[in-house]
Amino acid sequence: MNKLFEPLTLKFEDANWARFPEIALIDTVLEEHPEIIRMMKDDVCRGSSESNFGRKDMPSVEQIVRGAIYKEIRHVDYEEFDKQQDDSRVCEKFVKLEGKLFSEKTWQKYISRITADSLDKLMVGINKIAIGLGYEDLKKIVEDSTTVETNIHYPTNNSLVWDCIKESHRLLSQLKEEIDGVDYRNYLIDAKKTCFKINNARTDDKRVKLFKKQLVTFTKTINQLSNAVKKKSVYMGLTPLAMGVIVLIENFLPVAQKVFSITYRHEIKGEKVPNDEKIFSIYEQHTDILVKGKREIVFGHKVDFVCGRSNLILGVNVTKGNPGDTTLYEGAMDKLIRNYGKVPDSITTDGGYASKKNQEYAKKLGVKNIVFNKIVGSLKNITSSKNMETRLKKWRSSAEAIISNLKRGFDLRRCMWKGSAHFDQKVYWSVIGYNIRVMAAHVLETFQLESPVSA
Repeated sequence: MNKLFEPLTLKFEDANWARFPEIALIDTVLEEHPEIIRMMKDDVCRGSSESNFGRKDMPSVEQIVRGAIYKEIRHVDYEEFDKQQDDSRVCEKFVKLEGKLFSEKTWQKYISRITADSLDKLMVGINKIAIGLGYEDLKKIVEDSTTVETNIHYPTNNSLVWDCIKESHRLLSQLKEEIDGVDYRNYLIDAKKTCFKINNARTDDKRVKLFKKQLVTFTKTINQLSNAVKKKSVYMGLTPLAMGVIVLIENFLPVAQKVFSITYRHEIKGEKVPNDEKIFSIYEQHTDILVKGKREIVFGHKVDFVCGRSNLILGVNVTKGNPGDTTLYEGAMDKLIRNYGKVPDSITTDGGYASKKNQEYAKKLGVKNIVFNKIVGSLKNITSSKNMETRLKKWRSSAEAIISNLKRGFDLRRCMWKGSAHFDQKVYWSVIGYNIRVMAAHVLETFQLESPVSA
């Protein structure tokens, strides 16, 4: 404990560090445990030369990891972080800039390279330090899930067709700027009028008629994209940017064709298209539709959390599709034991995880108290006493408070980061930021008890 408290005591004598105890704490942790930084090296250096700590045109691996942590703890975007490099003494000290500033594009380039798998290791590494300090013992855990939205508008067939037509026009106009002789017809005005009329159609017959008209326009747009791809071999002297646009068109073409097929099947033929065949956004194609009972439909991903009684989040699983909670139980337990090497004494969850199979699995692992908040049929909770069952049921609600704190404190209701990989990264960065805050609260509480004068 003294190994951590001694440098913290010195830091808190500086007013700048004392104002930001969370940053002071993680700075001390990173200094005492440089292996945490090394976990990120392969990701950050991917595609770069081996001279990663001495180059002057990029931050070091340590600076990149520290910069990412600072961004999350201080809730700033890349633009604001760019400003704070020069304006904030704490930022300069924590990120170890030493007068060398980097652009926001540079930070984004390298921070975005850190994968979710590496962030999972970073989260576990920080948690193990908290466990070593005695703030978490892994004896009692709670599991719960929540939904995190992707940054999309509410999807309808009409809006998706309109999005495709707009995106097609954008790509074709970019191609025309790069290549002389590229010609295409602009269908935006007619398509926008038809889109508006569909939204306001009062009868099914009128709606079908308008959709048929819109799909004719959409077909012409798709044909223009297809022709642009076919003619790429005849365009002479293609610039790198032009080739890039051609690649984007090639990748977008099957998406547009899929949207056309879904819309035609549902709106014209009257078919009920299964959710797993649908696309909910042409920009965030990884988006899942999440339906739970009679609650409002959410478009995003389900995220499963395992938390300890210290309020630290010990495990995270960003799922794909819309899996039931019962299917997440075994994987969460296996991952927890694999990461921390210990079987918890007690596990409590809400009723969504309840099943005989899950109970038997936890029992096989050696868990003594297995509690589901709501159970049906012949299933009964396994506990050492009725009092223990009541206490675990009451404690289970702590997971909801943790998730609420995470979402409100680290902007995780809706993920603004683009792409599936970046969605996962944002979830992990938010969890890491939250865990640092929780750990700092525990350290400060102990620090005040053991070192009241210094505190």
